[in-house]
Amino acid sequence: MSATAASLPAAAPVAAARPSLDPLALLALPALAFMAAVFALPMLLLLVTSLRGAEGFSLAGYAKLLGDPYYLNVIGRSLWLGLTTMLGAALLGYPAAFALARAKGYWQVVLFSLVFLPMTVSVIVKSFGWAIMLRRDGIVNWFLLSAGWIDRPLRLLFTEETLYIGMINVFLPFMVLPIYSGVRMMDARLPEAAATLGAGPLFRFLHVILPLSLPGLVAGATLVFSLAVAAYVTPQLLIGERYMTMSMVMAKAFLNLRDWQLGASMAAILLAVAVVVVVGAALLQRRLARR
Repeated sequence: MSATAASLPAAAPVAAARPSLDPLALLALPALAFMAAVFALPMLLLLVTSLRGAEGFSLAGYAKLLGDPYYLNVIGRSLWLGLTTMLGAALLGYPAAFALARAKGYWQVVLFSLVFLPMTVSVIVKSFGWAIMLRRDGIVNWFLLSAGWIDRPLRLLFTEETLYIGMINVFLPFMVLPIYSGVRMMDARLPEAAATLGAGPLFRFLHVILPLSLPGLVAGATLVFSLAVAAYVTPQLLIGERYMTMSMVMAKAFLNLRDWQLGASMAAILLAVAVVVVVGAALLQRRLARR
């Protein structure tokens, strides 16, 4: 080593770069504070209420819900309603999303209107509309009688089939839009490339189109299932208390029975279902992204 090199001072160690906070991230603070005030705090109070009985800390609400076959049947019925609504919306919304993504010009405007206009109408209005259409003197029975297909009005209202149709109608746009977003990001040339390599229509759908559109389908299914499980207005108007759901039990516990712990316990179970669904969907989305 030369004398000049030996006389040079040792280089100072480079300080580790610290991640700096983006000032734009501070713009999220008002929204976070608002959500904490109107969502997180009420949820926390609800959970506390579910654990507090007349004699202090108690799990009596959960024991009543999970130990009574009636309430277990209500929970299972709500989950089945959410699953049925999700599957029906997926079967109808999947091809509709592709038609919306591939449409051009005037036809795309028309299809967008058919998707967005129902979202601007209240759920109560849509549910009442179905009730008016399907009652004994409604337009459906009138048409069937006028066509001579039936001799007397059918009982269409307050049946499970009517409930499923109404639920799918209400939540169908929430399935179409996430799938449409995923399809719009798909390169339309990929199925054509697979066809040039000899892939048939079924193979192209199962191995090219479906995997690429699966993230949007998972997002739409998660959204529809979470909303349908917690639905209150549509089941109440289309079938009534013959088909009790978790939301209807909550409303009855709070408003009629004045059993705050029972209602809060059912709300906590409903929240747990939503959390499991959302977390499971997020893990599935991550797995699909890695694949």
